[in-house]
Amino acid sequence: MELAAVVVVIVVALGFDYTNGFHDAANAIATSVSTRALAPRTALVMAAVMNMVGAFLGTEVASTVGSGIIEAPSGISGLVVVLAALIGAIVWNLVTWWFGLPSSSSHALIGGLVGAALAAAGTVQWDGVVQKVVIPMVLSPLVGFVLAGLVMLVLLWVFRNGRPLRLTRGFRYAQTVSAAAMALGHGLQDAQKTMGVIVLALVVGGYHEGFDIPWWVVVLSAGALSAGTYAGGWRIMRTLGRRIIDLDPPRGFAAEATASAVLYTTAFVFAAPISTTQTITSSILGVGATKRLSAVRWGVAGNIAVAWVLTIPMAGLSAALAFWAIHPLVG
Repeated sequence: MELAAVVVVIVVALGFDYTNGFHDAANAIATSVSTRALAPRTALVMAAVMNMVGAFLGTEVASTVGSGIIEAPSGISGLVVVLAALIGAIVWNLVTWWFGLPSSSSHALIGGLVGAALAAAGTVQWDGVVQKVVIPMVLSPLVGFVLAGLVMLVLLWVFRNGRPLRLTRGFRYAQTVSAAAMALGHGLQDAQKTMGVIVLALVVGGYHEGFDIPWWVVVLSAGALSAGTYAGGWRIMRTLGRRIIDLDPPRGFAAEATASAVLYTTAFVFAAPISTTQTITSSILGVGATKRLSAVRWGVAGNIAVAWVLTIPMAGLSAALAFWAIHPLVG
C-alpha cells in the first residue's frame, strides 16, 4: 500500500514539475522573444536544454524544501500530506496560467506544503518558512528591481555615444547568453523543489533515510521540468514580454542578467527557494522604470502583485481541501 502511494506521489510530483516548466517557461525567454533576439521555438528549445543542465548543478534548495518547511508524519498519512500539497500547487499553477498571470510555482509548492500540514494537524517549521521563504520572497523582487535599474543606468551611460542600430544588434546577440543564463538559473532553482518533495515522500514512506538526493530523482525532475518548458507557456510569455512594458534588447539583456545573478546567489549562497517569476518580473519593472515611469503598465504590474500575494494562501487552501478530500479515503 505504501509503495503504491509513494509511486503515486512521485508521479504527481513530476506532473507538478511539468506544469512548473510550461508555467515558468516565460521567465527565461519572454524578454528575448519580445525583443526578437530569439525565435519563439528556438528560445523554448534553448530554455529546455538549459533547464536540464541547471537541474544538475546543486541540491541545496532541494534539502531546504524537503526538510526545512514541514515535518510530515510517517506512513500513509504523511504521503497524503505530500500528495495534497502537490495537488494544491498544481491547481494554483493552472489557475494563474489560464489567466496569464506570472505567479510563483515555488511559492505555490511552499503554500501547498504548509496548507496540507496544517490541515493534517502536522508541524510547520515556521522559522524555516520565514527565513527561507518569506524574507527572500520580499527581498528578491526589491533587489531585482533596484539592481536591474542600476545595471540599465550603467549600460545607458557606457553606450551613450553608440550607434542605435549597432547597439540593438549587439544586445540581441547578448540576450542569447543572458536568456540561457536565466534558463540555467530556473533549472537550478525550480527542479530542486520537486527533488525535495520526492525525497520527502521517500523518507515519509520509509524508502530513504536523510535528505541526500538520489541521482535518479535528479534525472526525473530535470526531465519533467525540461519537457514542460519545451511545451511552452505562451499566455504568460505575452504578459512578461509585452504587457508590462515594450522592451528593447538592452533592457531585455539587463533584466535577464540581473535576474540570473539573483537566482544563482540565493541558490548557492543562501539555499533559499526563491521565485524565478518574481525575480524576472521585478527586473523587467526595474529596467522599464529607467525609460520613464509611465512606460511601465503599472495596472498590469498590480495584477501580478495581487497574484504574488495570493499564491501561498490560495495554494495552501487548495492543498488543505485536497487533504480533507483524500484522507478519509485512505484512512
